[in-house]
Amino acid sequence: MYHISIPEIPIQTLAVKLNKAGERSVLQGHPWVFSDSIQKINKEGKTGDIAVIFSQNKNQVIGVGLFDLDSPIRIKMLHHGSGAKLNSEFFSEKIKEAFYKRTKLLQTETNSYRLLFGENDEFPGLIADVYANVLVVKLYSGVWYPFFNDILPLLIDICECDCVVLRLSRKLQQQNLYNIKDGQVIYGSLENDVVQFFEHGVQFSANVIKGHKTGYFLDHRANRKRVGELSKGKTVLDVFSYAGGFSVHALANNAKEVTSLDISKHALDIAIENGNLNPHTGKHKIIVGDAFSEMRSLISEKKTFGVVVIDPPSFAKSAKEIDVAKKKYVELAL
Repeated sequence: MYHISIPEIPIQTLAVKLNKAGERSVLQGHPWVFSDSIQKINKEGKTGDIAVIFSQNKNQVIGVGLFDLDSPIRIKMLHHGSGAKLNSEFFSEKIKEAFYKRTKLLQTETNSYRLLFGENDEFPGLIADVYANVLVVKLYSGVWYPFFNDILPLLIDICECDCVVLRLSRKLQQQNLYNIKDGQVIYGSLENDVVQFFEHGVQFSANVIKGHKTGYFLDHRANRKRVGELSKGKTVLDVFSYAGGFSVHALANNAKEVTSLDISKHALDIAIENGNLNPHTGKHKIIVGDAFSEMRSLISEKKTFGVVVIDPPSFAKSAKEIDVAKKKYVELAL
């Protein structure tokens, strides 16, 4: 039961040559080609076109990617070297390869995992997360629209999901293309926006329609497990806790007391709910407020903890914010 079908988008194949720095970067396996690295292109490209990159001297194919007119990362690499043809078989093999890398994880009392992790799985600008029987696909770039109708059935088939939710980056939401909306159920049906799942035997829930990213931060799974192992019998402070991923693992592993600190009361309410999904004897406290000011208050009160987790958001969204971000990270470390 598909609820959307992106219209067929005509794409063209571009022949591209790069400057020396750009070519060196591609030969070394870098996933991005920036606009200022492009030295020559045979025709005007549009987002989603296939970019075939040729070497300067020998005129040999050294890589294939997707052209993104809407980003300074002008080409997002899908394949390094020659011999790639971007069709259903190409994407099917890459998806299978990504899935088989995760099969051992599914034997660890876990039914939630990141099936596709962007550039790491050679799907730049695309995330696919599985929560129990729900697949959440998040697009960060319009380069995937021309290929989406081919890729979606492949994802559904390999993860055997009953429902697919599509999430869009802020930029794609603003572009408002093809009548696609963020948080739209595009396959199957969803009984509840909040989906329950488990990782390493610990129960969680995520709002796959309105939550951050795809609803949860699945890429921190190993860190959460490690925090749980360190927390037995300890007092724990979880800073920037969001929905309580680290807090819940600590409680489930018999932490004596866990304090979740976040600026969002709504997120902390979810953290409490997630904690209650698992039997635990430790106390679960929350602090609503700015992390920096609240930690200063804890220091002034000479409050100490056996385990402190600090998982801050990105403080720099552009190059001009890097210096300020560095100061914030230093302050957190001190």
